[in-house]
Amino acid sequence: MKAFRLDELEAERAANDGAYLQFLREKNMSVGLYALDAGTQDPQQPHGQDEVYFVVSGRAAITVGMETTQVARGSVVYVPAGVAHKFHHISEDLRVLVVFSPPES
Repeated sequence: MKAFRLDELEAERAANDGAYLQFLREKNMSVGLYALDAGTQDPQQPHGQDEVYFVVSGRAAITVGMETTQVARGSVVYVPAGVAHKFHHISEDLRVLVVFSPPES
């Protein structure tokens, strides 16, 4: 078993000065913590893997392809591989668990 605590993951991510911390990588998936502070821009590009976002905290909008929705704590969003997507209008610091399948390259 592998177990993680969000507060420890957030501290590790912050200590490494990055917006993204991959903390689990297995044969068929990888999982990371993504952080975007209020008012910042999301720089990500489409990925070659399917993704699931689970919003741990914060508020923002996300556009996937041509669709936009509001997200907040508890929101879950699926993004198919290769589809353009970005968080925007980030009104509260956003912390998101990201599951990639297959694992992120």
